[in-house]
Amino acid sequence: MAGVTDRPFRELCRKMGAGLAVSEMLSSNPKVWHTEKSMNRMNHEGESGIRSVQIAGSEPELMAQAAQLNVQNGAQIIDINMGCPAKKVNKKLAGSALLQDPALVARILKAVVGAVDVPVTLKIRTGWDAENRNGIEIAHIAQESGIQSLAIHGRTRSCMFKGEVEYDTIKAIKQQITIPVIANGDITNEDDAKRILEYTQADGIMIGRAAQGNPWIFKQIQHFLETGERLARPCVTEQANVLLTHVDGLYDLYGEYSGIRIARKHVGWYVTQHDENRGFRREFNALESAVEQTQALRDYFSLLQAKSDDFSHVA
Repeated sequence: MAGVTDRPFRELCRKMGAGLAVSEMLSSNPKVWHTEKSMNRMNHEGESGIRSVQIAGSEPELMAQAAQLNVQNGAQIIDINMGCPAKKVNKKLAGSALLQDPALVARILKAVVGAVDVPVTLKIRTGWDAENRNGIEIAHIAQESGIQSLAIHGRTRSCMFKGEVEYDTIKAIKQQITIPVIANGDITNEDDAKRILEYTQADGIMIGRAAQGNPWIFKQIQHFLETGERLARPCVTEQANVLLTHVDGLYDLYGEYSGIRIARKHVGWYVTQHDENRGFRREFNALESAVEQTQALRDYFSLLQAKSDDFSHVA
């Protein structure tokens, strides 16, 4: 979720019911720590809730140093990424590429756990490919290394985000280790959450892509699991308020030039259900100022509200 789960988005997800929002992935390479991108990702100023910072890399010593730096910067949990399938990450033998080398996995985990006094968690996939599914082996290594909880995306790296999720593997891992297990993969609504929790007996669920443009999914799932009742999707006015708050946070964190560009993808996710022919998105993506973007969003959602009111009168 690099490029998505920045501070404004994490803050919004927490307000919408997310129990824990993990930061964007940070490289363990100290050469990039002082770039603008990394500095923004390390910025936790004013952030509420528990601050969990995710790091990625392939060298135990550098991973330990990255963990220490982020704890100094306010991290209360260090999360290690061994699940990212992106080529640019894997070619550096980081992310899910590490699953090919269990011995190196063990060295990295022990180095990081030993370097900091805060809890260390781990995110993995079920293996590198169908012929090398070693999620259970990695889970045992994680527990023995002092990892406090394990999140599992139920696909191999070669599957990327396609095909069926291996909930059987998540269930098997949960049965074999005692640390908390978090299930991840294709959880898009309340029914998915309930079914997967009951089947895997996982201690929690992790939602990624389904929250893009839909941060209220956390509140909807939590309410359903606690009461069995479904919350309606927010009205058009609430959707507009949430989105305007989100883009304001982007302008504040990144400045106007970068903020308006980053806002484009988020707005695209929010309006997908309303903007079937992508007309508004094309117009919005051509705007070059925060004032123009904000006014365009206000006008667009006012039009949606008017249409909604007209429809209710007809009904």
